[in-house]
Amino acid sequence: MIDKLADILKRHAPHDGAHATALSRVHVLRSVTPTEPIPVIHQPAVCFIAQGRKQTMLGEQAWLYAPRQFLIVSAELPITGQVLDASAAAPYLCLRLDLDPATIATVIEDAAPNASADDAPAVGVAVSSAPPQLLDAVVRLAGLLDASEGERRFLAPPAEREILYRLLMGEQSDRLRQIAYADSKLARINRAIVWIKSNYARTLRVEEMAAQVNMSTSSFHEHFRTVTSMSPLQYQKQIRLQEARRLMLAQALDAATAGFQVGYESPSQFSREYARRFGLPPKRDIEKIRALPVFA
Repeated sequence: MIDKLADILKRHAPHDGAHATALSRVHVLRSVTPTEPIPVIHQPAVCFIAQGRKQTMLGEQAWLYAPRQFLIVSAELPITGQVLDASAAAPYLCLRLDLDPATIATVIEDAAPNASADDAPAVGVAVSSAPPQLLDAVVRLAGLLDASEGERRFLAPPAEREILYRLLMGEQSDRLRQIAYADSKLARINRAIVWIKSNYARTLRVEEMAAQVNMSTSSFHEHFRTVTSMSPLQYQKQIRLQEARRLMLAQALDAATAGFQVGYESPSQFSREYARRFGLPPKRDIEKIRALPVFA
């Protein structure tokens, strides 16, 4: 089963990097070599490795996962990913399914609307074993990448729903429910994250943000740190640095201009914090990253 998944993913990832597919929420990731740690902002998603092995880090925490396991990310998080096992003969191959709260909610409503769930959010990354029934559903969804447009349109939604159902019946059930329920604590933290991402250059007042998502300041701070492994201000800094990196890559801005645009007033402070996050000063990092595949 896992070999069949690898064969399908190879056909839809002709070179290293992250590849969009004909299925809007499905991406295929490939690498023929181990990689250095690559910082990205990861969307809420579930990732299934068909070949190879990877490490994902959030703050000081690390998760290793391999075939017959899956990684679930329940919030937009500044993580660092590193492919550990890959070669030209056996490339790292992974299917990423982005998680849509509305779709999850309909599956919950149809499958287990009254089941109890723990509303206390956990750290926003987890790894679990993938049972055969779940892997079978993933292989059938991946197989639709080879199907006609009409078959994909008709068969992909139920295939995605089955994957979500299998996840809902497993040990990550609470995470799925928290993503779907608009008033869950995780959903409130996710709304705060969306605000920070849209307003990263503005001064962040934690008390005001807590009030916006209907939480006390202490509860908001506690749950935000649990999910993201950092404070709201530290999260904002990560978003600023990631956006500055994007600006330098996409618009060829110099470091001082990019730092100013994302909210830094001191170029030297920006360079120090950039190097601390990405391992190199801005100019050297941009020169290096242009040669790397893009993983997200």
